[in-house]
Amino acid sequence: MTVSGRSADLLSVENSALRPLAERMRPAALDGMVGQRRLLAPGSALRRAVESGRAHSMILWGPPGCGKTTFALLLAQYTDAEFRAISAVLSGLPEVRQVLAEAAQRFAEGRRTVLFVDEVHRFNKTQQDAFLPHIERGTILFVGATTENPSFELNSALLSRCRVHVMDAVSAEDIAIALQRALDDEDNGLGGQGLKVSDEALMQIAGAADGDVRRGLTLLEIAAELALGEQGEITQATLAQVLADRTRRFDKGGEQFYDQISALHKSVRSSNPDAALYWFARMIDGGCDPAYLARRLTRMATEDIGLADPRAQQMAIDAWDTYDRLGSPEGDLALAQLVIYLASTAKSNAVYAAFNTAKKDVRQYGTQDVPLHLRNAPTKLMKELGYARGYQYDHDAEGGIALDQTGFPDAMGERVYYQPVERGMEIKLREKLDRLRAARNAARK
Repeated sequence: MTVSGRSADLLSVENSALRPLAERMRPAALDGMVGQRRLLAPGSALRRAVESGRAHSMILWGPPGCGKTTFALLLAQYTDAEFRAISAVLSGLPEVRQVLAEAAQRFAEGRRTVLFVDEVHRFNKTQQDAFLPHIERGTILFVGATTENPSFELNSALLSRCRVHVMDAVSAEDIAIALQRALDDEDNGLGGQGLKVSDEALMQIAGAADGDVRRGLTLLEIAAELALGEQGEITQATLAQVLADRTRRFDKGGEQFYDQISALHKSVRSSNPDAALYWFARMIDGGCDPAYLARRLTRMATEDIGLADPRAQQMAIDAWDTYDRLGSPEGDLALAQLVIYLASTAKSNAVYAAFNTAKKDVRQYGTQDVPLHLRNAPTKLMKELGYARGYQYDHDAEGGIALDQTGFPDAMGERVYYQPVERGMEIKLREKLDRLRAARNAARK
């Protein structure tokens, strides 16, 4: 059945009204995009390329709701190209080949295609390789969107044919601008509904969006629906309902996850308990497994504190055990206490550095024979072969240490790996080892 005339116009309007607010409010020009000033500022290289119609295939790397899809739509508009979108989550290789075949036919007819691939990092190598010849020939203007680090998730062949542009999370102030536009727009937004909302309430919604413009517009749309049944005002009571269960951006297996655990580790290493506690709370809030954090904190106790404070490792084990016994949320407090202690106590990576140097020597010198004087000699034959010959029992030596006895293979000579720092317990260890090493050197001479 076909629909024509005024009926078709009415149907189009109704279908438009059914679309979510975030979809209806997509900007029609680059100036309408909020955020991304660094990337799309007037006169910037990317903006000049887009506005001149000489854009290149690219990878857009950024968090959800920062404008990746919107930018791809605008790119097709500015380059007068057909826009096609596929999702790596929903599409397989047959659909990819069909889209590419259609693009090739369109190219033969003198028109290009902007092919937008959402979540491109979810395609495997074979699927990613399917785009390569079409990018090279110019059949498609490829735009891949990803929330993950392209260096890890995309193959080098695809990366070599595209430019990577990093898009930032949108600030709360910029999201508030997008929300106000939606409130003022009578054609596509919420204008004309008589909604009343204070600047403070608008900023609360913008803050709750957590850098995601689409999320902010969705929250505003929900708040508006509730407000229309309450004298048309978005009150604090309305916001309490809308924002009650909001969560922060956090991907348990993605880029943000590793960025945040890195921030936690480096804050502990920098002896900044306040920053360390903040990142710990961020990860707990985002749903990170506390058992994973307990394991990483135990690693910090050995890598960055070591013998400067030997109690740290035991405290880490105790906190881990406490969490295992109590679970969340009670056990989270034991881990928080550990975070503060690790960040506050003396630091040393001397053991970590010594172990790495020793491992390097093991690889470099290969399988060296154990010196005869250090070998065990439980049988008569071993004794006749010289095993344990010349070994000095340290407890019988003056001072309890046989100073002229080496502990290394003959080919290596004496080595020094462990260099205690002048912090915490290692101050005393350094004093003792300095005296002992000096005495050994004198004895060998």
